[in-house]
Amino acid sequence: MGRSLAAKADAAGLEWPTKHCVAGRIGSIGPQRRVHKAKMTTCASPRGPHLVVMYSRSSEPVQFERDCAAVLVPQGDSVTLPAGSFGYITQALGGSYTVFVEGNLFRIAGVDGDAIGKEPAESLSLPENASDEEVEQLVWRQLRTCFDPEIPFNIVDLGLVYEANLRHRDDGQREVEVKMTLTAPGCGMGEILVDDVRNKLELIPTVAEADVELVFDPPWGRHMMSEAAKLETGML
Repeated sequence: MGRSLAAKADAAGLEWPTKHCVAGRIGSIGPQRRVHKAKMTTCASPRGPHLVVMYSRSSEPVQFERDCAAVLVPQGDSVTLPAGSFGYITQALGGSYTVFVEGNLFRIAGVDGDAIGKEPAESLSLPENASDEEVEQLVWRQLRTCFDPEIPFNIVDLGLVYEANLRHRDDGQREVEVKMTLTAPGCGMGEILVDDVRNKLELIPTVAEADVELVFDPPWGRHMMSEAAKLETGML
C-alpha cells in the first residue's frame, strides 16, 4: 500500500497540510514548512468569529479500523469514512472528535470513537433520590461537554445556551427544556449541535426527554461569551 500524503510530506521534512480558513471553511494549502506546535487563529466568517485549531506535529494520527459515520464540518453533511482512512485528530473534547482527513474536517461522535481506537465515555450516575439541584448541576455539566467541532470552547462558555430548565413528569421522570442559539443562523452544524445536546442530556439518570430549541432572539454576540473564553480567544 502506498504511503499517505502526510507520510510523504513528513519524510520530506514538510507538514501536510497546514489549514487556512476562508469564509468559514477550512481547506488545504498544500505542504508547508514544518511547524512545531499547535496554533489557534480567529476566523471572521458568515458564522461569526470562531477559532480554528490548526494541524501541527502534536495532532494525533489515526487510522480508521472500520467504516465510520461522520459529519462534514462546517457543512453538516452526513458521510461515511471507509475503514483504512488516515487522519489526524485536531480536537478531542466532550467525548467527540474532530478529525482531519484528506483535506476536510469531520466530526466523529463519541459512540463511534472505537473506530479510531478510543474508549467510550463512562456512564453517568446520580445518588438515589437525587434532588432537582443535583440533577440541574449534572445538566449544566453535560452542556459543558458539548463543543462546536471547530472551536475549543464548550457551548456554555461561548454563551450559546440561553435557558436550561427541569420539569417533572407524571411518571416521576424529568424533562429538560433547553433554549440555545448559534453564532450565526446559517451554521450548517446547528442540527448536529442540537442532537449532541439532546443525546447527552438524555444520558442523565431520571431524565426521560430533552427538548432542545434553537432560537435567534436575542442574536448571539461576543459579549455573551464567558470571561475565560474571551481571554483565550483574544476578544477581551
